[in-house]
Amino acid sequence: MRKISDIVRNQDPVTLAPTATVREACRYMRDGRVGAVLVTEGDHRLLGIFTGRDAVHRVLAEGRSAARTKLAEVMTRDPDTMPPGKTAIEALRLMEHGRYRHMPVVDGGRVVGIVSRFDFSGIELDRLDEETGLWERI
Repeated sequence: MRKISDIVRNQDPVTLAPTATVREACRYMRDGRVGAVLVTEGDHRLLGIFTGRDAVHRVLAEGRSAARTKLAEVMTRDPDTMPPGKTAIEALRLMEHGRYRHMPVVDGGRVVGIVSRFDFSGIELDRLDEETGLWERI
């Protein structure tokens, strides 16, 4: 079973300050072809996460200005995180339970990466489906 550290090895996740605007975050997500940015301060200390869903639900649907709205106003604060030593299936379980697609990877309080549902292999996804089906039958 793969470890999270195998997935985020050599990763340079998109991080922005809480004072960055939604427009900046969306441009970084578009240009980097990613679905989330990590909101950090200081020495890569995680404050929150901002996703495409946040852009739709907390900005566009509310009629806010992407150019004036700061990430601190609309990010998901203190998201669940995963240390790099955990297994991929452990991350998938937590993501399934929380119903989210992205999870920051944090080591010693510092961001080291981010995993998304698309980072996992078929074997890991099949195992999660098998576990989920087992629980549904019980």
